[in-house]
Order: sequence, then structure tokens, then C-alpha cells
Amino acid sequence: MIHIRAAGYAVTGGRDVLTIVDLPTRDPGPGEVRVRIHVSGVNPTDWKSRNGAIHMPIPDGAVQVPHLDGAGVVDAVGADVSHVRPGDRVWLWLIAFKRLEGTAQEFATVPADLVRRLPDSASFELGASLGVPFITAHHALTLRRGGPRRLAPGVLDGVTVLVAGGAGAVGNAAIQLAIWAGARVITTVSTEAKVRLARAAGARHVVGYRDQDAAEQIRRIAPGGVDIVVEVAPAVNVELDLAVIAQHGEIVVYANNGGDAVTMPVRSQMAQAVTWRFVLLYSMTADDLDDAVSSIDHALGDRALRVGEEFGLPLHHYPLDRIADAHAAVEDAVVGKVLVDVGR
Repeated sequence: MIHIRAAGYAVTGGRDVLTIVDLPTRDPGPGEVRVRIHVSGVNPTDWKSRNGAIHMPIPDGAVQVPHLDGAGVVDAVGADVSHVRPGDRVWLWLIAFKRLEGTAQEFATVPADLVRRLPDSASFELGASLGVPFITAHHALTLRRGGPRRLAPGVLDGVTVLVAGGAGAVGNAAIQLAIWAGARVITTVSTEAKVRLARAAGARHVVGYRDQDAAEQIRRIAPGGVDIVVEVAPAVNVELDLAVIAQHGEIVVYANNGGDAVTMPVRSQMAQAVTWRFVLLYSMTADDLDDAVSSIDHALGDRALRVGEEFGLPLHHYPLDRIADAHAAVEDAVVGKVLVDVGR
């Protein structure tokens, strides 16, 4: 039996629970694929699972290999798998949800439906950056009443989207997907450095949310208001959001940065018929996930998605034996995408 290098933890806790271990490889069974991981993507949900904030029990004597997202090359396939074959470049999504097999290891054997082909035009870095941020962003952009279930060129024509925190991973994904789908995109950021990143992602209109006239700036761009707000910090941005939301507009909250409690007026929102949506990746339906992944594949085929500082999302690389440092970077909210190089 061949053993592989992996990062893992047997109990939840701080970064010190992460260790490098040797694990046996597992042959793929029916409906499974074994992937040689090249790059593992790190998301906030990964360190929250590690520290126990998101409860995923670890059986006695077992090791949890972290990280939901990754990219690599198919090594072997089980019976009943036809959409990928050995040698294919692929991206993986949500593989460590309620499973011990994450992407922080040299090989991962996972359900075939969590493995998608990666075009030759797309780097492994991009593949490892897709899952959590782009699925979340897609969901936020497709909840509007009467809107599309899947994004594609032109389906958001005439729609104005405000992306709060356009320099973050989900914000960057929302900008790219919304522009690809035809929306007019406005984004808010906090610093000049982040202005440059948001513009690099493709946003034509970038506003400092701390500016006293931020609402006026947004209203000048969109006199009728914004149709969708993709919101990362509702406690901080609620006043601005309500000042710029359009009639029948929708505010979609995917994180609680800056505080967990929101105070807001009621009557004015009743008159505007404002809808608030609170979304969590783990609560999405199978249809929601399938719509998102299919749309991401479409956008990849159109070469519409990019990562790297020149596209608004700086990359921070760490070797596998420095996975604790990679987690620290994400916990400290480093600007950009944190990646672990597993087998390059």
C-alpha cells in the first residue's frame, strides 16, 4: 500500500492541531475519482471547521484532511465514471463537507460529481480558487425574483449590482460573474489599494464606502437604485445599502464581517418592497449547487474567470508543511487568495 503526505488534524482547535501525516491511498470505488492534487485552496470556512466553529465530528482514530477546494490531475476513476478520465486536469469543490478527504493531501479520492474538468486555458491556481467563492457569488446573483437560475452572457442585462467588499475573494468572484452575465457593477472598498484591485477585477465603478457621499456617488451612477447588493458586512453597510437599493431590490448577505447584529428601519423597506436574503454555502440545495457549478464551467469555457493580482485577486502560496501559516493568513483576512502547493 502506498502512503501519501497530507495535512490533517485529529481534534479541532487552534492552528497547532495541524500536523503533517502519512495516509494510505485509496482506490476509487464506483462513482469515485482519485485526483493528484496540485493546489489546495484555503477559505474561511476551512479554519472555522478546524477550530470547531462549524461542527464536523471526527471519528476516534481518524484524521480530518482540510480544505474544500482544489485542482489537480485525475489519477484513476472507478466504475460508472465517464465525464473525466485519467490525465484530465480538474477542479474540485466542497469535497471536505461531511467527509474526511480534503484537498490538503497529495491524492484525494472523492465522489465524481465533485470533480469537474479544468480547461487547458485555466491554471491550477484558478481551479483551486473557484469552489467556495464562486459558488457563493453565483448564488447571491441568482436569488432575485424573476431572475435567472444560472448565469450566462446577457442574462443580467439591465441589472445593477452593488458588490460590497470588491477586493475580497467572494467580492472578486461576484464582480467577474456579474460582468460576464451583462450586469452593471458597482463595488465598494475601503482603501486605494483595494480600489486598484476592484478595477482590475473589472468593476468600472468603485466607491469608498467610508466616503461621506458614498450613497450620492452610487445614486449618480444608478439613479434608479441598485437591484442586487452582494453584502459581506451588513452591520457596517446597512445604512448605505438602504440608501441605494432600488424598488423591489434584494440585499443578499453571505457573511457577518464587522458585527452580527443589524438595526434597520422597517416602514421604508416595506414601501420599497426590499428583500433580504441570508445565505450559507452549507444550506444550499443540490439544485443550487448544480446551477452554480454548471455556470462556472460555462464561464471557464468562455475564459471569463481569472485570478492573480493583475485580475484583482493576489495569490499567496504556501507549501504543505506551512499549512498553519496559510490558515493564519486567512484568519488574519489577508487580501487575496491563499493557496497551498501540494504537488507541483
